Amino acid sequence: MDVALFDYNLPAELIAQRPAAKRSASRMLVLERAMRRWTHRRFCDLPEYIQPGDCVVLNDTRVIPARLVGRLPTGGRVEILLLRPLDGDRWEALGQPGRRLRPGTCVTFGGLLTVRVVGVGEAGVREVELEYEGDLREVLECVGLTPLPPYIKREKVPDVEQEQYDRERYQTVYARREGAVAAPTAGLHFDRDMLTAVRAAGAQIAYITLHVGTGTFRPVKVQRVEEHKMHAEWYEVSPQAAQLINQARRVIAVGTTVVRALETRASAEGTVTAGTGWSELFIYPGYQFKVVDCLLTNFHLPRSTLLMMVSAFAGRELILAAYQEAIKQRYRFYSYGDCMLIL
Repeated sequence: MDVALFDYNLPAELIAQRPAAKRSASRMLVLERAMRRWTHRRFCDLPEYIQPGDCVVLNDTRVIPARLVGRLPTGGRVEILLLRPLDGDRWEALGQPGRRLRPGTCVTFGGLLTVRVVGVGEAGVREVELEYEGDLREVLECVGLTPLPPYIKREKVPDVEQEQYDRERYQTVYARREGAVAAPTAGLHFDRDMLTAVRAAGAQIAYITLHVGTGTFRPVKVQRVEEHKMHAEWYEVSPQAAQLINQARRVIAVGTTVVRALETRASAEGTVTAGTGWSELFIYPGYQFKVVDCLLTNFHLPRSTLLMMVSAFAGRELILAAYQEAIKQRYRFYSYGDCMLIL
């Protein structure tokens, strides 16, 4: 299957640079697969589509301030993005410019954190060692920045007010388990009132965890879809969550990260088992879904694995037609943009 089949043209001005003033005020395109039709609604209308006995599944991962901007002893500016912890204080990371971050290079950030490059692996991924005093999370809160995706434009080092804004809004209201370097963006639309409204409509809410990595934004560089290898992401499905999901009349996944976690834990019969691990599941057209019945998701980048996943769920032609309608109606795209409910 050619990756070009998942391409489309998006006007740059439709890439949302800031979220809606109120989380639940986003627009929502409701796509009915069986009827092959769509309706233009608002996210605040979501409870109208909830039925008694449904289970709405949310990803409670919490984004850490993993973007580090500093200068070398020579004065050169460098940037490091922490990806995931390895052993001890060693982490997997990305760095730019790569030519300045060879093994042995040390960079100090805010006088509180020193990062030493230990080695360079495939695709420029680096192994780094962190040196600091006290609690790392507290150190990162002081010297780190919100790891916004590259299509959201900010100053190279945003001012304090802008950083505080993004640190709050590029985080779900129910985030609690630190470890993600990208937000599960479908969940950004929920506020506390919406969580209450979902329960009032008769649904249970189950929380799972999948720590979103940079694989979310990495382009597919192969020509054939089947040749792409997914970046592994850590997940956990608790026994309580598995029970709620298995008892549900319908399972409504909030975001592609929830889909990956649930389908990774699903048996051939559609039963979700509790457990933890690393998911490398790549979902593209032809995949047979075992658990997820409905999907709330944002609008995704062309040629991305996320667009391939929603195409597997609703059909490539229908998804691309809905995307063209969203462009025509001036929906806002990507992480800070509007959303789509696929029934």
